[in-house]
Amino acid sequence: MATITEELLRKCAEHNECEIFSLEEVSLHQRNIKKIENIDRWCRDLKILYLQSNLISKIENLSRLKKLEYINFTLNNITKIENLKGCESLKKLDFTVNFIGELTSVESLQENYNLEELYLTGNPCTEFEGYREYVVATLPQISNLDGDNIKKSERIVAMQKYNRIRGEILDQQRRFLKNINYTSEDVSKILEDSQYREEHIQNQETQDEFWKQKTKHTPFSRIEIYKQLKKAKNNDDKETSPPDPPRKLITDDGKILNVNEAKLEFNFIDDEENNCYQLDLAVFRYLDTSCLEADVQPNYVRIRIKDKYFQLSLPEEVHPDQSTTCRSQTTGHLLVTMPKANQIITDRSRTNKTLKENNVYATSNVKNNEVLEVKPTIMASIDKIVTDEPSQHKNKSTSKAADSREYCPKENLEFVDDPSVPPLI
Repeated sequence: MATITEELLRKCAEHNECEIFSLEEVSLHQRNIKKIENIDRWCRDLKILYLQSNLISKIENLSRLKKLEYINFTLNNITKIENLKGCESLKKLDFTVNFIGELTSVESLQENYNLEELYLTGNPCTEFEGYREYVVATLPQISNLDGDNIKKSERIVAMQKYNRIRGEILDQQRRFLKNINYTSEDVSKILEDSQYREEHIQNQETQDEFWKQKTKHTPFSRIEIYKQLKKAKNNDDKETSPPDPPRKLITDDGKILNVNEAKLEFNFIDDEENNCYQLDLAVFRYLDTSCLEADVQPNYVRIRIKDKYFQLSLPEEVHPDQSTTCRSQTTGHLLVTMPKANQIITDRSRTNKTLKENNVYATSNVKNNEVLEVKPTIMASIDKIVTDEPSQHKNKSTSKAADSREYCPKENLEFVDDPSVPPLI
C-alpha cells in the first residue's frame, strides 16, 4: 500500500512544474493510499484535493490547510466525519460510497461556515429515517445536500422537527453501531496487517471462486478485494513478462559488441582529410542533454541515452582525451569527433591539385560527348540514293528475261518466252 511521499506529490504536480509548496490542486486518486499524511506540511496553499478510490479509513492531518475549498473522499473506508474544523475555507465535501454510520458526526462541520455542498450518498447513514431533515437542521450553512438544493420551506420544517428527529437518529445509530463489527481503528489495524486474509486468498482454487463469493459491503471486503487484485497482478507480471536477459556490452573474451538498444539512426564518417572519425547520432530532439552520457575509449565509443546504451566498435585506435562532443540545438543530433591515434600526414595542396585535374578531365570528356557531329558531305549525298529514271527499271526487267532464256534446258526447244509474264523466281 502506498504512502504520501514527497516523490509522489512531485509526480502529481507536473502541471505546476513539480513545485509542491505553491500547489493549489493535486489528484491522488487510485493510489491505494491508506493514510493521509505530510500534505498539511508541504502544500499549505492547497485548494482542491482529490483522494477518491483509496483505502483511507480516517480523516486526519488536514487541519492546517486553511485555503482548502474542496475534498473528494469518494470510495474510501471512512466511518466517521472528523478533524475538519481547521479547514476554514471548505466549501464542498464529497463522501460518496463510504461507510459512515455515525450520522451525528456531521455536527463537527458546524464550525465550517463556508460549507455549501455535502454529499453522503451510498453511506449507511442515508438509510436512517429522518436523515435529510436532521442534516439540513444541523448544518444551516449548506445549500445543497446529495445534489439536491435545500429550499427555505424544507429548512424551516426540519428546524421544527429537529428535537424529535435527533432522538430517533440516535436510536437508529445506536442499533447500527451495535450490529456492525468494525470501527475506523479496526480498519486501520487491518490495513497495517499485511497477512490479513492472505492465507485464505492463497487457498482459493481459482480467482473465479473468489469473485463469485457473496460478501457484505464492509471495509474488510474492500480490503480483501484490493489484496486479491494486487496478488493477481503480481502473478500476471510473473507469467507474462519473462526476465530480461543480462546486458552484455563486452563478451567474456574481450570482444567489443555493437549495441543500439534505443534503435537510433546514426552516421559513421571516416574523415581522412582531418584524420578523425565522426559519429552523428540522431538523438531525440526534445531529450534533455542531462540524460546523455558519452564515453570514448581507444577501441570503442559508448553513449548512454537514459537507461539505454549505444556502443560502436572503432576500426582504428583514437585519442579519447582529444575527442569532443557537441549537440545540435535545432535537430538534437549528437556529434562525436574522435581524432585517430595513428594519423597519416598528406600534402593537402597536392591532393587538391590532383582532384582539380581529375575534375577538369571529367568535365572535358562530358563536353566532348555532348554533341553528335555530322559531316556536310553525308547530308549532300542523301538525295542521290534513289534515282527517278524509269528506263533503268525497264532495262532490268528485259535483262532478267534474257537471262531466263539462256538458262532454259535443251529438251524444251518449243518453249516460247513471253516477256509480259513475270519470272517464277
